[in-house]
Amino acid sequence: MLKFRFVLTAALSLLLLGVVQAAEGIKPFFLAGVQNGDMASVVSATKQKLTAAGFEVVGQYSPYADVTIIGVTNDELKNAAGETDFGVYGAVQRVTVSKGADGKMQVAYTNPTYMAHAYRMKGDLANVTAAMNKALGMQKAYGSEKGKTADQLRDYQYKWLMPYFYDRLELASYSSYDAAVKGVEAGLTSGKGGVKKVYRVDLPGKEATLFGVAISEKAKVECAGDKYIMERIDFKDIKSSGHLPYDIVVKGKYAYILPAEFRIAISFPDLKMMGSNSFASIMCAPTAIEETLTLGSGGTIDE
Repeated sequence: MLKFRFVLTAALSLLLLGVVQAAEGIKPFFLAGVQNGDMASVVSATKQKLTAAGFEVVGQYSPYADVTIIGVTNDELKNAAGETDFGVYGAVQRVTVSKGADGKMQVAYTNPTYMAHAYRMKGDLANVTAAMNKALGMQKAYGSEKGKTADQLRDYQYKWLMPYFYDRLELASYSSYDAAVKGVEAGLTSGKGGVKKVYRVDLPGKEATLFGVAISEKAKVECAGDKYIMERIDFKDIKSSGHLPYDIVVKGKYAYILPAEFRIAISFPDLKMMGSNSFASIMCAPTAIEETLTLGSGGTIDE
């Protein structure tokens, strides 16, 4: 009887936890915790935790002072990414170390389940979410006051007439998938448009590659830059640095990006349309990002 009561109590606890999470909605980021220490030591310790948990670190960069962003993947992420059309966007999760106003280091990461729904992947990446929670800790989910349901994320649109996930933009075309990957690599290596590669993940047998890219202040148009955008919209105490880096996807013989109106909004779903620290403060960003990443992918733009 005692064993039965224990099992029943555990089952009810899990059920209640699911109800609470459903009521709150799914949020884009997890805060692992806030800790003392310098940037280099916290980044190193964070990477050790990730590799010990079976994640592969595919790249890292510091888009501006006091922030380091780490891209990670594993076999489960890559396999899940290959199961759906353009699921490649979910092949990498981003882990961040950001220095807060109090001088302490905020360790955070993208919520794999949130991203799985936003990118219309077949499953919900619950196992990956659990693995990252266990490896890094999970103090709280954040990035949206109420969060979104799975259905809302799978049909996400920031506002009426704004783009959906499937409204991706074609940046460049090549003769084949191999030529497209080489073309994007060449563009990123040369730093065209002020864009550099942070990481690259290929999905074997799928003719699909995800590039994480840094957009510097030397971007063709200033307001495409990572720093320009984030210093205007990432204004809360707990930083949403995991919005970066931006993505270029090669699928078949084409290079694509998600429209900024979708890609930024999915990381900042509560961002106001007007006023200070709003989308209005980065009105030039969608066109600027498209032009800059077109050059970065080896494409051309009309002057």
